[in-house]
Order: sequence, then C-alpha cells, then structure tokens
Amino acid sequence: MNFEAFLNAPVHIQVHAVAALSALVVGGIQILGPKGTLPHRTLGIAFVVLMVITATTAIFIRQIFDGWPSPIHLFIPLTFVGLWGLVRTARAGGGADHGKQVRGLFFGALLIPGLVSFAPGRLMWVTFFGG
Repeated sequence: MNFEAFLNAPVHIQVHAVAALSALVVGGIQILGPKGTLPHRTLGIAFVVLMVITATTAIFIRQIFDGWPSPIHLFIPLTFVGLWGLVRTARAGGGADHGKQVRGLFFGALLIPGLVSFAPGRLMWVTFFGG
C-alpha cells in the first residue's frame, strides 16, 4: 500500500475517495441489513450525504483529459438523478421501487466508476497496489 500517493493527491480527490469508499461500506450494510428500521433510515441519510459529496467532488477531478471532463463524468448527473429517485421513493413508502433505486445507484454510481478508479496507473491502483 502506498498511502503517500493518496496523501499527496489534491484534497478534493482525497475527500472524493473517502466519501466513495464510505458510501460503499454504508450502502453494502444497507443492502444486506434489515429494512424499515430506524438504523436503516439513519444510515440511508448518511448514504445519500456521502453520495452527494462523492458526486460533487467528482466534478472537480479532471486529470484524465488535462482539465476537461472525461466519459466517467457522465456518472455525475446519473448519480444526482438516482439520488433524487431514491429519496422520492423512500419518502413515498415504495419499498420495492426504493430497493431498485438503491441497487441501481449502488452498482451504477459506485461499483462501476469504482472499478474504473482502480485501473492500473490511477491513484487508487497506486495507493492500494503500489507503483
């Protein structure tokens, strides 16, 4: 592990990575844990906040195309739309629809871009696997 590479990264990238990894953990707990309980609702709020931080900080990460957005930036508006749908269905009490929204957001906005961030040569690859 090379935490020095992570600590030398710009602060918005550090915040983005910590928020995304935290959302991954919280989202996993949410998907696997009991539904409708107070802890589920509380962790759900934390998940939404972490995802808003993750998507917002992603706007400022532009190293791939020298200052221009890259194709991975398409996940940003998709994340915000997904969060809106997730909150809307939760507030409406739509259990099955809410679950679909959560799983779609978890896989589509966290796992897919997360796998891209672990491509060889990218910061997460260097941090976790070295050079």
